[in-house]
Amino acid sequence: MSKKFPKQAIDLRNPIFNDEDKAREHLESVLWGPQGPTCPRCASYGDRVTKMAGKSTRPGVYKCKDCRKPFSVTVGSVMERSHIPLTKWVLASHLMMASKKGMSALQLHRMLNVSYEAAWFLAHRLRECPVKANPRPLGGKNKVVEGDETYIGGKAKNKAFGPPPEKAPVFALVERDGGHVRSFHVANVNSETLRPIIVKHASRKSYLMTDESRVYPSIGSEFSGHGTVNHSADEYVRLGGFIHTNTIESYFAILKRGVYGTFHSISEQHLPRYLAEFDFRYNGRHMTDAARADALLAGAKGKRLQYHQTNKAANA
Repeated sequence: MSKKFPKQAIDLRNPIFNDEDKAREHLESVLWGPQGPTCPRCASYGDRVTKMAGKSTRPGVYKCKDCRKPFSVTVGSVMERSHIPLTKWVLASHLMMASKKGMSALQLHRMLNVSYEAAWFLAHRLRECPVKANPRPLGGKNKVVEGDETYIGGKAKNKAFGPPPEKAPVFALVERDGGHVRSFHVANVNSETLRPIIVKHASRKSYLMTDESRVYPSIGSEFSGHGTVNHSADEYVRLGGFIHTNTIESYFAILKRGVYGTFHSISEQHLPRYLAEFDFRYNGRHMTDAARADALLAGAKGKRLQYHQTNKAANA
């Protein structure tokens, strides 16, 4: 007797991974929703949009009666002008969202049967999907927000010769008790750099939890409360288990396992996109893999990442 697929499993027999028409229909339902085809230029829909037909017309092309421009579901998204089949876009999103520690471009290259360059660019475009312009602040009244920093990069003991490897500082905030995480690549770990991030992304009505670093006391005074633990003295929790930074440390553990075990090395230039991927996967941890992948694809609308942009510093 065959076993049932668990809720978290990806059923590769699903037509959206093998049939281009089914993949396009799936993307249309995710990106356009119940209102149906929507013009990416003027937002017209309904009877203002007609489906184009004819032997010379590509499947899935519509025309807007208002701006009189043709469009498909990929126009105005990270998939625009891509020659990669839609089935592979959908499958890649599912594979990346189902892999807790991420999936390397080399692995996507093998599994999708595309070139390494195509897999690398595809993955970076999907990492653009979770980016939001003005996300709501974390925390709030009677809520706890933990903040901490870590460093991404190789270890000096692993180098046979030469100077120690440079490490990229990463600062992150997480809302305790099932909340979201938000991480940032920063130039330096000091109050001048961290304060604008903390006061923008964490509600000042929150109780802030950090370690004993001298960076945080002045910032913590702006919040409803500020608790610290002294890691240098092997103190990790106190006051009956209320004061700790274990939640953010757990997130950093997942992030670093992904860096060391999956990607092995991440350039500082592209680090913000990888952080966006890990943040999104962590924030959707209570969702099924399929729902998380659809949520990722839903963020493809209104974004565009061209190849030459990947060669610029993402945080310039």
